[in-house]
Amino acid sequence: MTAELVRGQNHALPQTRLEIRVSAGSPVVAGATLGDERGAVRGEEWVAHPGSPRLPGLEVSRQAAADHRLAVDLDALPEEVHRVTVLLALPTGAGRPVRFGAVAAPFVAVTGLDGTEIATFTLTGLDTETAVSALELYRRQGAWKVRAVGQGYAGGLAGMLADQGVVRAAEVAASIQEAVAAGLARAVTPPPRAPEPDRARNPATPAGSTAAGDGMPPAPVPPPQPTGDPAPVPPGVTPGGPIDYAHPRRQTTAPPPPPPTAPPAAPGQSAQPVAGDATGWSMDERLYNQIWGMFEDLARAVAAYRSAVDFAESRMDQELDRTLSDPRSRIGGTGDRAREEARAKRDELAGRAREALDRDLAQLAAESAVVEPALPAAYAAWDNPVWHGYRVPMEIPMAMRIGDLHLPEDAGLRIPLLVRLPLERGIWLDSGRTASEAAAETSGDQLRRLAMETAVALATRLLAVYPADEFSVHVIDPAGSAAGALAPLVASGVLAGPPAAGAEGVSSVLAGLTRRVDLVQMAVGARASDALPPDLDTGEQLLIVNDFPHGFDDRAVTQLRYLADEGPAVGVHLLMVADREDARAYGPVLDPLWRSLLRITPVADDHLADPWVGHAWTYEPLRAPRGSRVLEQVLALVAAARRGGAH
Repeated sequence: MTAELVRGQNHALPQTRLEIRVSAGSPVVAGATLGDERGAVRGEEWVAHPGSPRLPGLEVSRQAAADHRLAVDLDALPEEVHRVTVLLALPTGAGRPVRFGAVAAPFVAVTGLDGTEIATFTLTGLDTETAVSALELYRRQGAWKVRAVGQGYAGGLAGMLADQGVVRAAEVAASIQEAVAAGLARAVTPPPRAPEPDRARNPATPAGSTAAGDGMPPAPVPPPQPTGDPAPVPPGVTPGGPIDYAHPRRQTTAPPPPPPTAPPAAPGQSAQPVAGDATGWSMDERLYNQIWGMFEDLARAVAAYRSAVDFAESRMDQELDRTLSDPRSRIGGTGDRAREEARAKRDELAGRAREALDRDLAQLAAESAVVEPALPAAYAAWDNPVWHGYRVPMEIPMAMRIGDLHLPEDAGLRIPLLVRLPLERGIWLDSGRTASEAAAETSGDQLRRLAMETAVALATRLLAVYPADEFSVHVIDPAGSAAGALAPLVASGVLAGPPAAGAEGVSSVLAGLTRRVDLVQMAVGARASDALPPDLDTGEQLLIVNDFPHGFDDRAVTQLRYLADEGPAVGVHLLMVADREDARAYGPVLDPLWRSLLRITPVADDHLADPWVGHAWTYEPLRAPRGSRVLEQVLALVAAARRGGAH
């Protein structure tokens, strides 16, 4: 049965030798790019286009045409290729269309060599774009899948290729258009179309479900994943840029593929999930990349489901409006029958969408069940047994878990929220009352207590994942109101000094850290790190601030803003526990401070906006199990390692 995809939806490929068939209302340029494990195109030699139509495992048409047939042999692709993206563009020249919105919606089909359709996608909703990423074939857990993309680019081929990391993208785009204009080679015979007596092919109607004529909606397509912190998101991110999984201190050469830990999946079946089934230089890096893949899969699966349900509702409303607009339908049972039929069709479409979502959720849940027990301490929840065998590390990991993310379609499926290390921005633990249900059920005093306990757990995790004596923690608690929550840190002796109280204590700690930032910046700028004072601690520093702005005068506030802006680049990081309402007297002066920090909450809250597909992800903090002393045990080991290093 043919899968008719909507934007963001994926489908397993039952075979590796395929044809990509394109039908458009006017001549278009068809090409393809090869992407590595990060989705990046390594050079123009990885771009198949009319001027260079053949690559290993891939052949595209040699001229612009209304119909195309692209040949793909996934087994023949280079080993480092993990993604094949099919591109369409409007040819330039006098009398040519200048935007996809002025032509019929292109139709793309993935077929077997015998012409049997596996998946189809109609690219609706395009307007000013002159180039579009139509769909992509990608490798996931050893199995190949197809995903409907439909991402348009008003900047044309140059913008699209640049987005995929092609160097000299403008020159490559120009050479492609020159090859098209010159008509470099033979014409391509239009491919035969698969029988489609029942499929609605009106360009104004989006691609449908598997039922004849039952349209499904285009879901918002996520742009290439940003780098860094999730956006929520997902973990170091510039929206609209390609995913960058590269370790900041690693070479840019491709990492080795994952080891063959499981047999390949049978055609049409999903591969058995395996922990670390992603590329990377180490198991930790493979797990990091695998978690990102799970986040992306969940985001797109839910986007496709929500879009399908919205379309089903919209279609039902339209059908009811058409029925009721005819006065004859209001007499007798005609109107009632129309309502029942419209609702039945809505339920059928929504039910099929939910079935597809449930399959994806079940696969992700199975993968999560395998991945969670295999996580290292930096990525693991506090209830993971790995903490019982904890040892102080010799080097810092590439990332650290600060909480979990989930969506309402399956609140039990949690995706770890990882942030890269060293921290690229500070963290704000919002102790104020939010609109979430959990916050509404919690008193103000409880929220402040939970916020400080969450801050202590985060500080403990940071101390645990860094080597001994390479991470220091300072605390500002002007009124001493967090003494109970701070007890594990104080009792273990891991703090750089006693929690600072009162205006004098606040001023002293801020002055010391500001001096450190100034000195390190000057030393780095002058390339004279050996000139730093011998008493200066050059390790990473974390400043926990409780009850801001109590105890802060204008000078202290200015210093705090300075640390938030300049500190992360030289190893000074903020962890603020504050209610923004308490600082409202400062007005917009503090807006840059709040924006510079990653906001998280002490209770579940859906404040993390996803710019890819418009989701509001619910964040949940990590807490030690009730009655557990895992924090105290970990801090005791950190303190012992520091004492041993001091001797």
